[in-house]
Amino acid sequence: MVRKAGINRTTKETRIDIQLDIDGQGNHQIATGVPYFDHMLAQIAQHGLFDLQIEGRGDLEIDYHHTVEDVGIALGQAFQQALGNKEGIERFGQATVPLNEALISLVLDISGRPFLAFNVPGLRGKIGNFDAELIREFFQGFVSTSGITLHINLQYGNNLHHMAEAIFKAFAWALRQAVTINQRIKGVPSTKGEL
Repeated sequence: MVRKAGINRTTKETRIDIQLDIDGQGNHQIATGVPYFDHMLAQIAQHGLFDLQIEGRGDLEIDYHHTVEDVGIALGQAFQQALGNKEGIERFGQATVPLNEALISLVLDISGRPFLAFNVPGLRGKIGNFDAELIREFFQGFVSTSGITLHINLQYGNNLHHMAEAIFKAFAWALRQAVTINQRIKGVPSTKGEL
C-alpha cells in the first residue's frame, strides 16, 4: 500500500506545494519563507516519521497569516488524500510531550469529523517575529481539510517557544500513532464502515 500525496494549493494570496509520504523516515525539505514556522513543520516530519516537502510562497509583506493557514489547509488535504479509505489504521492517537517547563497533552481521531479544541492559554505574542496566535490558525486549517478531530491542551508552561514546539512534537507523535497500520484491523475502524 502506497500512502503518498501531492498537493498544490494556489490562491491570490499563496502558492503551496506539498509532497507527503506517510510511511517515510522523517526526511524533510521545507521552505515557506517563515523560518520559525519551517522549524515547527520540521518537527512534524521528524517526529512523525513522515517524508515531507513543502514549498510555500505567500504575501509575507502583509503578514504571515495567509501562508501559515494555507499550509495547514494543504497539509490536511495531503493527509486526507494519502490515507485513502483509511482501512487498517489505528485511527486514534495521543501524546503528552514536555519541553522544559511546558507540558502539552494532545489527542486526535481520524474520524472524518473536523474539529479543533485548542486550550492553550497564554500562547499570544511574538516568537521572534512569528505571531504565536497563528499556530491555532495552522491547526484549524489542517483539521478543516483532513477531517481530523484534534484536542490540544496545555497542562502548564510559560515560555512561548517551548509551548509551541511541544505542541508540534505531540501532534507528530499522535498522528504517527493514528495513521499506523494494524494488521489485526480488517477494513475501516468504525462501526459505520467508513470514516
